[in-house]
Amino acid sequence: MRVGVTGASGLIGRSLVGALRERGDTVITFVRPSTTTYGADVVRWDPARGVVDEGDLKRVGGLDVVVNLAGAGIGDRRWSTSRKREILDSRVLATALLANALGEFSDGGGFLANASAIGWYGSRGDEILDETSSRGVGFLADVCVAWEQATSPLEDRGVDVAHVRSGVVLSSTGGVLKKQLPLFRSALGGRYATGGQWMSVISLFDQVRALLWTIDHRLTGPVNLVAPNPVTNQEFTRVLARALGRPALLNVPKPVLKAVLGGEMADELILTSQRVTPEKLRGSNFKFEHADANSALKWALSSTR
Repeated sequence: MRVGVTGASGLIGRSLVGALRERGDTVITFVRPSTTTYGADVVRWDPARGVVDEGDLKRVGGLDVVVNLAGAGIGDRRWSTSRKREILDSRVLATALLANALGEFSDGGGFLANASAIGWYGSRGDEILDETSSRGVGFLADVCVAWEQATSPLEDRGVDVAHVRSGVVLSSTGGVLKKQLPLFRSALGGRYATGGQWMSVISLFDQVRALLWTIDHRLTGPVNLVAPNPVTNQEFTRVLARALGRPALLNVPKPVLKAVLGGEMADELILTSQRVTPEKLRGSNFKFEHADANSALKWALSSTR
Protein backbone atom coordinates (compact mmCIF):
# COMPACT_ATOMS: atom_id res chain seq x y z
CA MET A 1 0.00 0.00 0.00
CA ARG A 2 0.89 3.64 -0.35
CA VAL A 3 0.53 5.19 3.10
CA GLY A 4 0.77 8.86 4.03
CA VAL A 5 1.87 9.62 7.60
CA THR A 6 1.80 12.90 9.50
CA GLY A 7 3.61 13.21 12.82
CA ALA A 8 6.16 10.72 11.53
CA SER A 9 8.93 12.09 13.76
CA GLY A 10 7.05 11.41 16.99
CA LEU A 11 7.26 8.36 19.25
CA ILE A 12 4.42 6.49 17.57
CA GLY A 13 5.11 7.87 14.11
CA ARG A 14 8.72 6.68 14.01
CA SER A 15 7.75 3.14 14.96
CA LEU A 16 4.79 3.07 12.59
CA VAL A 17 6.86 4.26 9.62
CA GLY A 18 9.47 1.61 10.39
CA ALA A 19 6.84 -1.13 10.59
CA LEU A 20 5.16 -0.04 7.36
CA ARG A 21 8.46 -0.02 5.45
CA GLU A 22 9.51 -3.31 6.99
CA ARG A 23 6.46 -5.05 5.55
CA GLY A 24 6.95 -3.45 2.12
CA ASP A 25 4.55 -0.51 2.12
CA THR A 26 5.52 2.79 0.48
CA VAL A 27 5.48 5.59 3.05
CA ILE A 28 4.91 9.24 2.18
CA THR A 29 5.65 11.54 5.09
CA PHE A 30 4.15 14.99 5.60
CA VAL A 31 6.89 17.37 6.78
CA ARG A 32 6.89 20.85 8.35
CA PRO A 33 8.70 23.94 7.00
CA SER A 34 11.51 23.46 9.54
CA THR A 35 12.52 20.19 7.88
CA THR A 36 15.85 20.74 6.10
CA THR A 37 15.98 17.69 3.84
CA TYR A 38 13.33 16.39 1.49
CA GLY A 39 13.05 13.07 -0.28
CA ALA A 40 10.97 11.93 -3.21
CA ASP A 41 8.25 10.55 -0.93
CA VAL A 42 7.52 13.75 0.97
CA VAL A 43 4.64 16.21 1.07
CA ARG A 44 5.39 19.65 2.47
CA TRP A 45 2.72 21.26 4.63
CA ASP A 46 2.25 23.96 7.25
CA PRO A 47 -0.94 23.39 9.27
CA ALA A 48 -0.50 26.62 11.26
CA ARG A 49 -0.73 28.59 8.00
CA GLY A 50 -3.28 26.28 6.38
CA VAL A 51 -0.92 25.38 3.54
CA VAL A 52 -0.23 22.02 1.91
CA ASP A 53 1.85 21.72 -1.25
CA GLU A 54 -0.58 20.53 -3.92
CA GLY A 55 2.30 19.95 -6.29
CA ASP A 56 3.79 17.46 -3.84
CA LEU A 57 0.43 15.70 -3.48
CA LYS A 58 0.17 15.33 -7.24
CA ARG A 59 3.81 14.24 -7.53
CA VAL A 60 3.60 11.44 -4.94
CA GLY A 61 0.43 10.10 -6.55
CA GLY A 62 -2.56 8.45 -4.95
CA LEU A 63 -2.56 7.35 -1.32
CA ASP A 64 -4.39 4.23 -0.23
CA VAL A 65 -4.29 5.23 3.43
CA VAL A 66 -3.34 8.24 5.51
CA VAL A 67 -2.45 8.03 9.20
CA ASN A 68 -2.68 11.42 10.89
CA LEU A 69 -0.65 11.60 14.11
CA ALA A 70 0.02 15.35 14.13
CA GLY A 71 -0.37 17.27 17.39
CA ALA A 72 1.57 19.14 20.08
CA GLY A 73 2.44 17.18 23.23
CA ILE A 74 -0.15 17.52 26.00
CA GLY A 75 2.23 16.91 28.89
CA ASP A 76 5.34 18.75 27.74
CA ARG A 77 4.75 21.88 29.81
CA ARG A 78 2.16 23.66 31.97
CA TRP A 79 -1.16 24.55 30.45
CA SER A 80 -1.15 28.28 30.01
CA THR A 81 -3.92 29.78 27.92
CA SER A 82 -1.60 29.97 24.93
CA ARG A 83 -0.39 26.38 25.41
CA LYS A 84 -3.96 25.09 25.53
CA ARG A 85 -4.70 26.94 22.32
CA GLU A 86 -1.61 25.36 20.73
CA ILE A 87 -2.70 21.87 21.86
CA LEU A 88 -6.13 22.40 20.31
CA ASP A 89 -5.05 24.15 17.12
CA SER A 90 -2.19 21.76 16.36
CA ARG A 91 -4.73 18.94 16.16
CA VAL A 92 -7.82 20.56 14.73
CA LEU A 93 -6.12 22.77 12.13
CA ALA A 94 -3.85 19.97 10.95
CA THR A 95 -6.74 17.52 10.66
CA ALA A 96 -9.00 20.01 8.89
CA LEU A 97 -6.23 20.93 6.43
CA LEU A 98 -5.50 17.28 5.74
CA ALA A 99 -9.17 16.40 5.31
CA ASN A 100 -9.76 19.24 2.87
CA ALA A 101 -6.56 18.58 0.90
CA LEU A 102 -7.13 14.84 0.62
CA GLY A 103 -10.75 15.43 -0.31
CA GLU A 104 -9.60 17.28 -3.40
CA PHE A 105 -7.52 14.29 -4.49
CA SER A 106 -9.85 11.48 -3.46
CA ASP A 107 -12.63 9.73 -5.34
CA GLY A 108 -14.13 8.34 -2.14
CA GLY A 109 -12.00 5.20 -2.01
CA GLY A 110 -9.38 6.24 0.51
CA PHE A 111 -9.03 5.66 4.23
CA LEU A 112 -7.95 7.94 7.06
CA ALA A 113 -6.80 6.70 10.47
CA ASN A 114 -7.02 9.89 12.48
CA ALA A 115 -5.38 10.10 15.89
CA SER A 116 -7.53 10.89 18.90
CA ALA A 117 -7.29 9.92 22.56
CA ILE A 118 -9.25 8.34 25.39
CA GLY A 119 -9.39 11.84 26.84
CA TRP A 120 -12.61 11.92 24.78
CA TYR A 121 -14.31 10.06 27.66
CA GLY A 122 -13.21 12.44 30.41
CA SER A 123 -12.62 11.24 33.98
CA ARG A 124 -15.23 8.60 34.85
CA GLY A 125 -14.17 6.90 38.09
CA ASP A 126 -14.75 3.12 38.02
CA GLU A 127 -17.10 3.19 35.02
CA ILE A 128 -16.08 0.76 32.28
CA LEU A 129 -15.85 2.65 28.98
CA ASP A 130 -15.92 1.41 25.40
CA GLU A 131 -16.45 2.93 21.97
CA THR A 132 -20.21 3.28 22.60
CA SER A 133 -19.75 5.36 25.77
CA SER A 134 -20.72 9.02 25.79
CA ARG A 135 -18.20 11.86 25.61
CA GLY A 136 -16.84 13.29 28.82
CA VAL A 137 -16.27 16.82 30.07
CA GLY A 138 -13.13 18.89 30.42
CA PHE A 139 -10.49 20.49 28.23
CA LEU A 140 -9.10 17.26 26.77
CA ALA A 141 -12.58 15.92 26.04
CA ASP A 142 -13.37 19.14 24.19
CA VAL A 143 -10.10 18.85 22.23
CA CYS A 144 -10.82 15.26 21.22
CA VAL A 145 -14.37 16.06 20.13
CA ALA A 146 -13.19 18.95 17.94
CA TRP A 147 -10.31 16.82 16.66
CA GLU A 148 -12.64 14.06 15.50
CA GLN A 149 -15.21 16.45 14.03
CA ALA A 150 -12.49 18.01 11.84
CA THR A 151 -12.57 14.93 9.58
CA SER A 152 -16.18 15.62 8.55
CA PRO A 153 -15.36 17.11 5.10
CA LEU A 154 -13.50 13.94 4.16
CA GLU A 155 -16.27 11.67 5.43
CA ASP A 156 -18.80 13.74 3.49
CA ARG A 157 -16.87 12.80 0.33
CA GLY A 158 -17.26 9.10 1.10
CA VAL A 159 -13.85 8.42 2.61
CA ASP A 160 -13.82 5.96 5.51
CA VAL A 161 -12.36 7.33 8.76
CA ALA A 162 -11.18 5.62 11.95
CA HIS A 163 -10.79 7.74 15.08
CA VAL A 164 -8.03 5.89 16.91
CA ARG A 165 -8.36 6.83 20.58
CA SER A 166 -5.02 6.05 22.17
CA GLY A 167 -4.43 5.43 25.84
CA VAL A 168 -1.12 5.72 27.71
CA VAL A 169 1.50 4.37 25.30
CA LEU A 170 4.33 2.62 27.14
CA SER A 171 7.88 2.86 25.83
CA SER A 172 11.21 3.45 27.55
CA THR A 173 12.20 5.75 24.68
CA GLY A 174 9.44 8.32 25.04
CA GLY A 175 6.15 9.32 26.60
CA VAL A 176 5.23 9.22 30.27
CA LEU A 177 7.24 6.07 31.08
CA LYS A 178 10.52 7.63 29.95
CA LYS A 179 9.89 10.48 32.39
CA GLN A 180 9.05 8.10 35.24
CA LEU A 181 11.99 5.75 34.90
CA PRO A 182 14.73 7.94 36.44
CA LEU A 183 12.60 8.52 39.55
CA PHE A 184 11.66 4.87 39.98
CA ARG A 185 15.23 3.73 39.40
CA SER A 186 16.30 6.12 42.16
CA ALA A 187 13.62 4.68 44.49
CA LEU A 188 11.75 7.99 44.30
CA GLY A 189 8.72 6.65 42.48
CA GLY A 190 5.30 6.29 44.01
CA ARG A 191 1.58 6.46 43.47
CA TYR A 192 -0.29 9.67 42.72
CA ALA A 193 -2.79 10.77 45.37
CA THR A 194 -4.91 7.75 46.42
CA GLY A 195 -3.68 5.67 43.47
CA GLY A 196 -7.23 4.52 42.84
CA GLN A 197 -7.57 6.23 39.47
CA TRP A 198 -7.72 3.89 36.47
CA MET A 199 -5.07 3.91 33.75
CA SER A 200 -5.63 2.42 30.29
CA VAL A 201 -2.20 1.57 28.89
CA ILE A 202 -0.83 -0.08 25.77
CA SER A 203 2.69 -1.04 24.77
CA LEU A 204 4.17 0.86 21.84
CA PHE A 205 4.55 -2.52 20.16
CA ASP A 206 0.81 -3.22 20.34
CA GLN A 207 -0.02 0.41 19.53
CA VAL A 208 1.71 0.06 16.16
CA ARG A 209 0.23 -3.40 15.56
CA ALA A 210 -3.24 -2.06 16.34
CA LEU A 211 -2.78 0.85 13.93
CA LEU A 212 -1.72 -1.55 11.19
CA TRP A 213 -4.69 -3.78 12.00
CA THR A 214 -7.06 -0.81 11.86
CA ILE A 215 -5.93 0.25 8.40
CA ASP A 216 -5.66 -3.30 7.04
CA HIS A 217 -9.18 -4.20 8.23
CA ARG A 218 -10.66 -0.76 7.51
CA LEU A 219 -12.15 -0.35 10.97
CA THR A 220 -14.21 2.83 11.05
CA GLY A 221 -15.56 5.15 13.72
CA PRO A 222 -13.99 5.22 17.19
CA VAL A 223 -11.35 2.56 17.89
CA ASN A 224 -9.88 2.39 21.40
CA LEU A 225 -6.17 1.62 21.29
CA VAL A 226 -5.67 0.30 24.81
CA ALA A 227 -4.77 -3.06 26.30
CA PRO A 228 -7.82 -5.09 27.40
CA ASN A 229 -6.96 -4.95 31.11
CA PRO A 230 -6.90 -1.43 32.64
CA VAL A 231 -4.97 -0.97 35.87
CA THR A 232 -5.14 1.43 38.78
CA ASN A 233 -2.30 3.87 39.33
CA GLN A 234 -1.45 2.09 42.58
CA GLU A 235 -1.15 -1.26 40.83
CA PHE A 236 0.81 0.26 37.93
CA THR A 237 3.25 1.75 40.45
CA ARG A 238 3.67 -1.62 42.16
CA VAL A 239 4.24 -3.47 38.88
CA LEU A 240 6.77 -0.92 37.60
CA ALA A 241 8.70 -0.93 40.88
CA ARG A 242 8.80 -4.72 40.91
CA ALA A 243 10.01 -4.84 37.30
CA LEU A 244 12.86 -2.48 38.19
CA GLY A 245 13.65 -4.21 41.46
CA ARG A 246 13.26 -0.97 43.40
CA PRO A 247 10.92 0.12 46.20
CA ALA A 248 8.17 2.63 45.46
CA LEU A 249 6.90 3.67 48.84
CA LEU A 250 6.30 7.35 48.23
CA ASN A 251 2.97 9.02 47.68
CA VAL A 252 2.60 12.29 45.80
CA PRO A 253 -0.37 14.13 47.38
CA LYS A 254 -2.97 15.83 45.22
CA PRO A 255 -2.05 19.37 46.44
CA VAL A 256 1.58 18.84 45.41
CA LEU A 257 0.58 17.64 41.95
CA LYS A 258 -1.66 20.66 41.49
CA ALA A 259 1.03 23.04 42.72
CA VAL A 260 3.60 21.62 40.29
CA LEU A 261 1.41 21.12 37.23
CA GLY A 262 -1.49 23.44 37.80
CA GLY A 263 -4.92 22.28 38.90
CA GLU A 264 -6.47 21.62 35.51
CA MET A 265 -3.48 19.79 34.09
CA ALA A 266 -3.11 17.64 37.22
CA ASP A 267 -6.80 16.75 37.20
CA GLU A 268 -6.89 15.78 33.52
CA LEU A 269 -3.51 14.09 33.08
CA ILE A 270 -2.55 12.59 36.43
CA LEU A 271 -5.68 12.31 38.57
CA THR A 272 -8.10 11.40 35.78
CA SER A 273 -9.65 7.94 35.97
CA GLN A 274 -10.30 6.20 32.64
CA ARG A 275 -11.17 2.51 32.64
CA VAL A 276 -11.30 1.95 28.89
CA THR A 277 -11.62 -1.32 26.97
CA PRO A 278 -10.84 -2.04 23.26
CA GLU A 279 -14.12 -3.57 22.13
CA LYS A 280 -13.74 -2.62 18.45
CA LEU A 281 -10.33 -4.32 18.26
CA ARG A 282 -11.48 -7.39 20.18
CA GLY A 283 -14.61 -7.66 18.03
CA SER A 284 -12.42 -7.77 14.91
CA ASN A 285 -10.28 -10.57 16.44
CA PHE A 286 -7.17 -8.50 17.08
CA LYS A 287 -4.83 -10.36 19.45
CA PHE A 288 -2.75 -8.35 21.90
CA GLU A 289 0.83 -9.36 22.56
CA HIS A 290 0.74 -7.43 25.84
CA ALA A 291 -2.72 -7.64 27.36
CA ASP A 292 -1.92 -6.05 30.70
CA ALA A 293 0.41 -3.53 32.34
CA ASN A 294 2.82 -6.19 33.58
CA SER A 295 3.40 -7.60 30.10
CA ALA A 296 3.50 -4.15 28.48
CA LEU A 297 6.05 -2.86 31.01
CA LYS A 298 8.27 -5.92 30.60
CA TRP A 299 8.35 -5.31 26.86
CA ALA A 300 8.96 -1.57 27.25
CA LEU A 301 11.84 -2.06 29.68
CA SER A 302 13.53 -4.64 27.46
CA SER A 303 13.07 -2.79 24.17
CA THR A 304 14.94 0.18 22.73
CA ARG A 305 12.61 0.56 19.77
